[in-house]
Amino acid sequence: MIPLPLARIAEITSGALAGMADPRAVVRGPVLIDSRAAEPGSLFVAIRGERADGHDFAAQACEAGAVAVLASRPVEAPCLVVGDVVTALAELAAATVAELPRTTVVGVTGSAGKTTTKDLLARLTGLIGPTIAPVGSYNNEIGHPLTVLRADQDTRFLVLELSAREEGHIAYLTRIAPPKVGVVLNVGTAHLGVFGGREQIAKAKGELVEALPSDGVAVLNADDPLVRAMADRTEARVSWFGRSADAGVRAEDESLDERGRASFTLRTPSGAAGVRLRLYGAHAVENVLAAAAAAYELGLPVATIADELSRAEPRSRWRMEVTDRPDGVTVINDAYNANPDSMRAAFQTLGVLGKDRRRFAVIASLRELGEESDTLNEGVGRLAAEAGLTGLWVVGDDALPVLAGAKGAPVVHVPGPADAAAELAARLRPGDVVLVKGPRAAGLERVADALLGGDAR
Repeated sequence: MIPLPLARIAEITSGALAGMADPRAVVRGPVLIDSRAAEPGSLFVAIRGERADGHDFAAQACEAGAVAVLASRPVEAPCLVVGDVVTALAELAAATVAELPRTTVVGVTGSAGKTTTKDLLARLTGLIGPTIAPVGSYNNEIGHPLTVLRADQDTRFLVLELSAREEGHIAYLTRIAPPKVGVVLNVGTAHLGVFGGREQIAKAKGELVEALPSDGVAVLNADDPLVRAMADRTEARVSWFGRSADAGVRAEDESLDERGRASFTLRTPSGAAGVRLRLYGAHAVENVLAAAAAAYELGLPVATIADELSRAEPRSRWRMEVTDRPDGVTVINDAYNANPDSMRAAFQTLGVLGKDRRRFAVIASLRELGEESDTLNEGVGRLAAEAGLTGLWVVGDDALPVLAGAKGAPVVHVPGPADAAAELAARLRPGDVVLVKGPRAAGLERVADALLGGDAR
């Protein structure tokens, strides 16, 4: 973070100092919302959540070294009182970016693959200069500015992930950190119930390219018609990636090994190089191409891009984590989140990695699909039924559509992750492979953890 005295932060956020806060005291970072992570020089942001109110932990944060608390009401500690904490956080982040003219902001959005692409791209930009990127999926109105506030005068790149829960959300995030490069991966069915249709999702995702300046670059997926159409919504230059022949950065001569890892020739306007991924699933190629196209636009040569991508391994948890137990059982933990498109990709990977092996899966009903929820969840059940499974566990009280779609498969309905883990553990034999995949709210990562020696509770 750029060091700022409390008086300057108060000016930026239109806040009032209270609790004996010293206006000359300097916040050097980090800016955080977890009082347990407070350290000397930090600023604690008191967020009122569903389960806890950060204001109750203000004194604890300051005892640990926080300079002050950004709060919506006075607390028993030095504080800066503002009308709305989240708005003030955004204002502070925007003011920070404005003081970093040497920093290039890169935004990544899409219905699926944002976090993987962001991780890959941050790895590539790190070869050019100091890079800040979100931890995991810090991509909303709180995580986004917290990530931005980690930047300082040495930061060359801010690689940011932008999510949309409603129209206008991505536009709001781009005002905090105006992007110079915008990457749009795809328009799928995630949050279909929130938006009402894929066209509405495309409208929301396209807010990223609308925010680009005329001297910026929109990196768009040539294989997705709804993303292709976004070229008309930006003044920026367009760079295409994908498998299409007219994509400037594309994959040629693709193949999968027995573990479901792709190899291909990375073709760019200035040459080509071979890539051999350590990431699992054919769907990872799309993410890799997006990161490669953005890095190419930022000046990295194709040989360097291909070499670095060939070294990359999953950085964020519970996204196609493939672990081989000592007894030969393979656990695919893809439990961070799920939608119909990512479910299909996961089962395709299971089919490749589980060839000539007994295959099991633990899944849960998908959320936020609106009026199409039952139909799409029945489709998920059919995917499972067609996957050649030895056993399928469907978790949760809302699983009836999935069960209907999986009719005829060896399916078991259980109330929670612990039940699935216990029953599955008793069935596994050396050489088996297990896919664990579901929406974040289902908590299915606990199944994978239990199968790998942890606790499913």
